[in-house]
Amino acid sequence: MGNELKCTVRFGKEMSEGKALIETSEVLFRGGFRLKIPFASIKSAKAVNGELRLQTADGLAVFDIGPAAEKWREKILHPKSRIEKIGLKPGAKVSVLGSFDADFLAELRSLDAAVIKDKVAAESDAVFFAADSLKTLSAVAKIAKSLKGATAVWIIYPKGQKTITENDVIAACRKAGLKDVKVVGFSATHTALKFVLPLDKR
Repeated sequence: MGNELKCTVRFGKEMSEGKALIETSEVLFRGGFRLKIPFASIKSAKAVNGELRLQTADGLAVFDIGPAAEKWREKILHPKSRIEKIGLKPGAKVSVLGSFDADFLAELRSLDAAVIKDKVAAESDAVFFAADSLKTLSAVAKIAKSLKGATAVWIIYPKGQKTITENDVIAACRKAGLKDVKVVGFSATHTALKFVLPLDKR
């Protein structure tokens, strides 16, 4: 029951096989036609006999996704917050490198997190690094050297950009000796990839 599934979708008079993807705040479909359904635009979401039925202002979209239908319905009706998906606990010690929006910093403070900016603080529970280009990824090697134990590094990078891709981020971090373990939709425009030191390097 992943976030991306092969399925058949009916929408109005159209029906097509393709891939459905549930993101942080929207459901996408790519097949004979394309759909982009923001959670905020969904009037009702039901799971019936393996079908996810989404009522939108433009009509009813029916995703035949089997057992995942109920799980996707829950994600739509009760989406996890960004902090929940990242897995930060109250009182965490967090290092923030680069430019982040005020909303994210406010979310960290709502956890009573100790936020240290522009450097990797000792005994950080997590490091957040905003990478907006290949050039900025060169800093990953230095960040990796300052890590200890199970400290997680989250690389936040823009979606859909040719100047910096998921493969670029993974390659830079693996070169620095880090292991990729998780991906999270950080916002409508950015993705977050989580990296840690391999067990034998801690």
